[in-house]
Amino acid sequence: MKHLPENFGCNVFNDSTMRAHLPKDVYRTLKRTIAQGEPLELGVANVVANAMKDWAVERGVTHFTHWFQPMTGITAEKHDSFIAPDGEGGAIMEFSGKALVRGEPDASSFPSGGLRATFEARGYTAWDPTSYAFIKDGVLCIPTAFCSYSGEALDKKTPLLRSMQALEREALRILRLFGDTQSQRVTAQVGPEQEYFLVDQDLWRRRPDLVYTGRTLFGARPPKGQELEDHYFGALNRRVREYMEELDEELWKLGIYAKTEHKEVAPGQHELATIYSSANLATDSNQLTMELMRSVAARHGLVCLLHEKPFAGVNGSGKHNNWSLSTDRGTNLLEPGATPRENAQFLLFLCAVIQAVDDYQDLLRVSVATAGNDHRLGASEAPPAIVSIFLGDELTEILDSIENGTLYTGHEKQQMEIGVNVLPHFPKDTTDRNRTSPFAFTGNKFEFRMPGAPLSVSGPNIVLNTIVAESLSQFADQLEQAEDFGSALDHLIRHTIQQHRRIIFNGNGYDAAWVKEAQRRGLSNLRNTPEALPAFISEKSIRLFEKFHVLSEMEVRSRYEILLENYSKTIRIEALTMIDMTHKRIIPHVCAYENHLAQLMERKQKLGGHSCKVEQNLLSKLETLLEDVDDKLALLEREVCAVNQLEDPLEMAKAYRERVFSCMAQLRAGVDSLELLCGKEYWSLPSYGTLLYSVED
Repeated sequence: MKHLPENFGCNVFNDSTMRAHLPKDVYRTLKRTIAQGEPLELGVANVVANAMKDWAVERGVTHFTHWFQPMTGITAEKHDSFIAPDGEGGAIMEFSGKALVRGEPDASSFPSGGLRATFEARGYTAWDPTSYAFIKDGVLCIPTAFCSYSGEALDKKTPLLRSMQALEREALRILRLFGDTQSQRVTAQVGPEQEYFLVDQDLWRRRPDLVYTGRTLFGARPPKGQELEDHYFGALNRRVREYMEELDEELWKLGIYAKTEHKEVAPGQHELATIYSSANLATDSNQLTMELMRSVAARHGLVCLLHEKPFAGVNGSGKHNNWSLSTDRGTNLLEPGATPRENAQFLLFLCAVIQAVDDYQDLLRVSVATAGNDHRLGASEAPPAIVSIFLGDELTEILDSIENGTLYTGHEKQQMEIGVNVLPHFPKDTTDRNRTSPFAFTGNKFEFRMPGAPLSVSGPNIVLNTIVAESLSQFADQLEQAEDFGSALDHLIRHTIQQHRRIIFNGNGYDAAWVKEAQRRGLSNLRNTPEALPAFISEKSIRLFEKFHVLSEMEVRSRYEILLENYSKTIRIEALTMIDMTHKRIIPHVCAYENHLAQLMERKQKLGGHSCKVEQNLLSKLETLLEDVDDKLALLEREVCAVNQLEDPLEMAKAYRERVFSCMAQLRAGVDSLELLCGKEYWSLPSYGTLLYSVED
């Protein structure tokens, strides 16, 4: 993009744009609303709306929408034009404060988990002034929260904002105890790393499984996948480079700080990372990023796959959620400083996170539980389903010294010795990184590596914010009552380390021995979504969310119902797709190949003197496999029909996992074996090799 600094955020009604378009008093009032959460009067909203409309119309915009994030996991928008009759048969462009602040979409058409009946259609969208309005596809998009007529949150933004508010309140209590009276805000900061696959669009169209489910339900492994480890950080080819350049431009216009991009481990896999922003803005930006990844890909004849495991046997795609805490004065509360052993404030916040993750490990696991992510977690490419914390050698030794009351001598920074004189010398970090850890401290933040690629980061951050708020609340309750703050602080830090040491693990999370060790420590291992979800509605979880007014019990249970329903629906759609593909593609095409072989044998026999042994053996193998596939297909059809009759949502989800999913695996094994034997011209599905290397030209 030419003139990047000038064009960055050009499609966003951001702070500089507001300052230029709003009267000074209105601008100051709006800033107070954003910074301090003060209510916005309708008169002020009218001025803001008119200025926003004028700015958008100057850029050719004719429509606006309340852009919101229902519990579908994607975004939603209903477009209205600015047009209004002028009373003389003409039209004027207008946009009122009322239209800016509130909208009314149909709430019955979105997942509600029982909060709303079909006939109870009224819902409201409410402007979120902390997230800037923006122009997308010629429409003014206004970020909003979405709630029901009776006030329950029907979206992913509202509970996130509530959790950020709760975390800020408890963090400020702690800061006041350390004598910080100037900081007025503490914000959860998030920087998502987004992994994805690119495949050729024409090939994608020929794979019904990719079209309907986002992942390949059949596919034999190619002769070469990622075994040679020759893709990671490789040079970008022309087609992908042009795609990334346009994607960057579109993101930058929307004020999204797209920073790092590179090839990932598997052929066709890539990653995009953004600079940190508040958890709310990061969530909005990541939703836009995923949307733009798909739309920009289409303009290049590509398809962006965001499923956690689009290809079996190769690397899956995650979304690393980098999380930290920052004050409005620019202080990172998870920054250890030069002498972390002497940084009591840092140690207390660190202990709050350690306690939170240990106490609510099941809830963190729930926050990333989906049918797609079940394929990825624990697959020696992503963290295991067991939640643990990696701290590294230095911090672990510091905590050891505190727990044991011994002197910590410190880690002296060493110079990197590479063995080549001409190379620059630089200080070596005091600890390595651990890519097998689900929750790793990486210098001044925690990297939560369990979320899957298509997941909204709101869910994990709602949980993270709330559980850390609970730890900080407990700490503040104790310290505010202490007669001797220093002694109470020392005791609290030491006691927390002693009570929650089990959650700290710096070893190899991929090692099978860790599963046994985690069990010995008493850590939970929720291997799949149906196992994990009941933890969401436990008394402990509900009590936590209600304490901080993040979710009511009704809102928790509604989300639980939605998660269960989504899981069962996902497996059912995949099973039905497999059934459809096997009936309409696999069996007919294999039969056609068998017929070809039979005709070939017949021609040879007519000529006389020619052996048909090869054809006969191949035909026999194909027929045996095809009969087995037909049996497995019938079994899958029966199981889908039977499981779909179950009434209890949890039992249905478990049955889809234990019965239907296992039948799908058996059917796939047979079909993949057929693919290896069937002639290429008779196999209509593009192969794994063709798909994975379709953008590697």
